[in-house]
Amino acid sequence: MTFNEDSRVKTPTLMYLTELGYTYLSLKNAKWDEDTNIFSEIYTQSICKTNPELDLKDADRIQSEISLLLEYEDLGKAFYHRLEEQSGIKRIDFENFDNNTFNVVKELPYKKEEEEFRPDIILLINGMPLSFIEVKKPHNLDGIQADYKRVARRNANKNFSKFINSTQIMAFSNTLKYDNDSHMQQQGAFYAARSYGNPALKHFS
Repeated sequence: MTFNEDSRVKTPTLMYLTELGYTYLSLKNAKWDEDTNIFSEIYTQSICKTNPELDLKDADRIQSEISLLLEYEDLGKAFYHRLEEQSGIKRIDFENFDNNTFNVVKELPYKKEEEEFRPDIILLINGMPLSFIEVKKPHNLDGIQADYKRVARRNANKNFSKFINSTQIMAFSNTLKYDNDSHMQQQGAFYAARSYGNPALKHFS
């Protein structure tokens, strides 16, 4: 067996996520809106399930509204508030969480014009890419720091604004024990909320 990044960290992470209830989705025959990376068919089916009064035309209109929200220069604030709304149209059913659709994909292209990046693992809720995880082999500290710096550059790139605005959680991990005493927090994993300042660091097990 070849020991590389896929076998050491990506595949175990995907297996763990499927145990948590995410369904793995291959990109080979999948279709998504490349402008937002929303998987339209999953989104349409999910939003009609959580909002039985809607029809397919309504779902298409709501997805178009989301695309417009993601263009705002507000660090995704308008999109976030629309996600958490529970009166009116529910994009996510927080009251009956099992009513939502959970998928995981890997290396989905986040692309506009000639620029693109591909996060290692992307989590979809109701077809919306709300989180991504960058994973590195153990003891690859430079890999984690390099990914952090790359994300900071992407945040400032207007071509990636829609993708960054839809991302609610970014996680970075090299599977090492979290170093709570390190000033630079260079080990383990951390959550990074999108910000023009320093990301908030949060210990998780």
